[in-house]
Amino acid sequence: MRKSSRILALLLLVLGFQQVSFGQEISIELGKSEVALNELFTITITVQNENIKSYTNFPEIQGFAKRGTSSSSKTNIINGQISSTQSIIQRYLPLEEGTYTLDPFSIDVNGTTVSSQGKTVKIVAAVDRPQNSRRRRFDPFADPFDDLFGGKGSSEPEFVDVKEDAFLALTTDKDEVYVGEGFTTTFAFYVADANRAPLQFHEAGKQLSTVLKELRPENCWEENFNIENIYGERVNLGGKTYTRYKIYQATYYPLNLEPVVFPSVPFEMIKYRVARSPSFFGRDRQEDFKTFHTKEKTVKVRPLPAHPLKDMVAVGEFELDEKINKIEVETGESFEYSFNIIGEGNISGINDPIIPETKAMDIYPPNISQDVNRGGGRVTGAKNYNYFGIPNEPGQYDLKDYFSWVYFDPVREKYDTLSATVKLNVTGESKKNISISSTDLGSFYDKIDATSNELRPLEDDNTPLIIANILIFAMLAAAGYLVFKK
Repeated sequence: MRKSSRILALLLLVLGFQQVSFGQEISIELGKSEVALNELFTITITVQNENIKSYTNFPEIQGFAKRGTSSSSKTNIINGQISSTQSIIQRYLPLEEGTYTLDPFSIDVNGTTVSSQGKTVKIVAAVDRPQNSRRRRFDPFADPFDDLFGGKGSSEPEFVDVKEDAFLALTTDKDEVYVGEGFTTTFAFYVADANRAPLQFHEAGKQLSTVLKELRPENCWEENFNIENIYGERVNLGGKTYTRYKIYQATYYPLNLEPVVFPSVPFEMIKYRVARSPSFFGRDRQEDFKTFHTKEKTVKVRPLPAHPLKDMVAVGEFELDEKINKIEVETGESFEYSFNIIGEGNISGINDPIIPETKAMDIYPPNISQDVNRGGGRVTGAKNYNYFGIPNEPGQYDLKDYFSWVYFDPVREKYDTLSATVKLNVTGESKKNISISSTDLGSFYDKIDATSNELRPLEDDNTPLIIANILIFAMLAAAGYLVFKK
């Protein structure tokens, strides 16, 4: 009868027959008040009749070090009603004998805050653990469902470490670049299709902030791709298929000839140990951690070829997009011309075109705008210069004499120039000698209105001359006195 009832209970569980849910209850359970150096202290959060979907960090305890978490679940069927519990256990390793205080703390579980008053925990010397070498004897009359339901003879499952087929890597799309030339760096985790070890990301954002402090080179301009969510994408490496999880990606532009060095950096992943003999209701895995490391990577930097502007030019692949609102104007009439540089390269570092000075045309400083796009491992965009000009002399103007921009193309390994192709036809009279009425004539003319226009006769004033003669006479007298006194 006992055996039949348990078989029926199992069938009801599998088929979901007459399921009745209970309300969610959340609790926190603290471990023993006294633990030995070779034992573990635990904090357990338990949720009844609900899965644990999210929870915040467990507290730090002075005198202990966190040693990963594990999970467990349990289901009961009583009179056709199903109740379940799920638990997360945080393990702590004692570090040194003494008495330590676990302060009151709170944990958010499934959006609900649960609090604990904490406790005092005493760490004592390591204790001997007696080993029970007796084997279980086969009982032909035993109920085979005792082990399944956690009956007599059941014990904590043994967990084993499964070798992972995964690695952490920092890669660049180029091993050598010209100074100012961009190269894309990718920091990613690769998991082979053949991998059997359960892995999971752990505080990726927090770890990345620490990693980037070591990773970012100081001699480069950075264009960050700002990866917000980590997604897997299939890639083939050496004939083997992997899923690549990009954690960080950026394009760097060297600012000098120093090699760009990326040091080896760590990244911690959750790696689960799996149960050697998983049971139907027991835990099938145990949370642990493993730290992966990248290999050091160096990108060499070459100087640009000799050129008068080599210290000023941008490096990349660019082309010109130009627009003008009209090609027929009269002298003194304004026109609008757009000189737009588009392409792939350090858009933010593009230097402004150098406009020559000329009296034939007044060209005013441009309105500047830029658009930078980061995606697909490339940085592209445009920098737009919107000029206003007023010609002073009639004639035909070839705008390439006024608007041009020099850059270095790393693919063709040569300098090139983007020049205007528009010609402007100007008619009308010369405006060269026409003075501008708004010119400021200075403070002398500003005082005219405030000065009296009354006529006065010219009179000689000998006062300064008299004073000067008196001073000269006094100096001569003083000099003579000094001479005769000697």
